[in-house]
Amino acid sequence: MKIFCVGRNYSEHAKELGNNVPGNPVIFLKPDTAILKNNLPFFMPDFSQNIQHEVELVIRINKLGKKIEERFAKNYYNEIGLGIDFTARDLQNDLKSKGLPWELAKAFDNSAPLGDFVSLNKLSNPINFSLKKNGKTVQQGNASEMIFGFDKIISFISQYFTLKIGDLIYTGTPAGVSEVKIGDKLEGYIEDQLMLNCNVK
Repeated sequence: MKIFCVGRNYSEHAKELGNNVPGNPVIFLKPDTAILKNNLPFFMPDFSQNIQHEVELVIRINKLGKKIEERFAKNYYNEIGLGIDFTARDLQNDLKSKGLPWELAKAFDNSAPLGDFVSLNKLSNPINFSLKKNGKTVQQGNASEMIFGFDKIISFISQYFTLKIGDLIYTGTPAGVSEVKIGDKLEGYIEDQLMLNCNVK
């Protein structure tokens, strides 16, 4: 299983981090050890003093494909899930300032909590999603706000990587990312359906 992530896919999020809006999808990967399932708690790592939440819609690939044309991409997924891309922002900023890759800040163990999936035919179009921290909504997004939509992302990635059944694509986060602290409770929603719980310890 491969875990693809899309960076800077919401213009307001790019702006809040001081990044330019990209001309093509910004892709990075996480290893399978990043996945945190079954609403297990997230334990704060000791190598960062600034772990931030980034809630994202997640595509699960259901068909083998390579060099997929965008018009056919819809045939390669039929459900959407919700995940969090935890980011060690201090570590990421340090690595970026040195021109170095920033996988250490993105791909560490348990950095990708993954919630439930729901069939596309049960969702509104475009899809609304949100994240609450300690009962307060801190991030809200709508799939229509994406710079690159699901089908474009799938087509783009498949030009470089063969997509296999079960591969995951974290599709980017809207504005509102912020630091998490020990004791925080994160709840992720698609529409009004609770998809993900994650307690920070």
